[in-house]
Amino acid sequence: MTKKSKRRPQEQTTAKPGTGKAKGPRSLKATVIEYAKAIGTALLIALILRQFLFQAFRIPTGSMLDTLQIGDFLFVNKFLYGAKTPERIRIGKTTLIDGLPVLKLPAIREPRQGDIIVFEYPNDRNLDYIKRCVAVAGDTILVANGILTVNGEVYESNFGDLDGDHSCVPSWTDPENCPPPRTRHDQSAYVRNKRNHSWPWAGMPKIYVVPEGHIFMMGDNRFNSMDSRYWGALDTKLIKGKAMFIYWSWNGEKHLPRVNRIGDLIR
Repeated sequence: MTKKSKRRPQEQTTAKPGTGKAKGPRSLKATVIEYAKAIGTALLIALILRQFLFQAFRIPTGSMLDTLQIGDFLFVNKFLYGAKTPERIRIGKTTLIDGLPVLKLPAIREPRQGDIIVFEYPNDRNLDYIKRCVAVAGDTILVANGILTVNGEVYESNFGDLDGDHSCVPSWTDPENCPPPRTRHDQSAYVRNKRNHSWPWAGMPKIYVVPEGHIFMMGDNRFNSMDSRYWGALDTKLIKGKAMFIYWSWNGEKHLPRVNRIGDLIR
């Protein structure tokens, strides 16, 4: 008599028809929502980076020649001087909301003489300017015979070319008192302004002390620069950040990129 072997039922490896729910195509609404979330997240991250870390700017004029060329695109460090939340919301040049409470993060350091800084133009805050800080709060500025001195020392002018003439800064009441800077570059880069300029406020003394909470800004191309000599010392609340490096440069006259400038540190 043989024992009947007990056979275990074979495990079912396939689902019976009608027991599983097959996933159908996703609805258009679900797809749109998913894409909207992804795009919204990316925009939020970009806005945070732009507001608190880095922001891109383009150089439209020649006031910083030869340090910066027209058509240079650069990144600005916004956290060095203490990034802050926006005090207004605008689209283009139209301000939608103004006077928002501002939260400022701690600064790594304060602006220093020699820093190239992007800031809101005091007379039109919808415009961004870039100049070099030549003096900070408490510094004494003297302009005499076209030469700029800070705290009794001559402050160099032509920063764009370390081999250039750094001794003479033209006076705006006598723009021809200085010779064109001596430089190994094309002299046409320095355009002499023939017009007779004057200081921006009546009766301003030649000696000027930068007030607290302000810095004095000037363009490296001192012959053609609308700067603190016209609109006064800059309130540090208008500072956006310190220029870092050039990520792209376009020569509008030749319609070609300036490949040799890409990646250059700004100093």
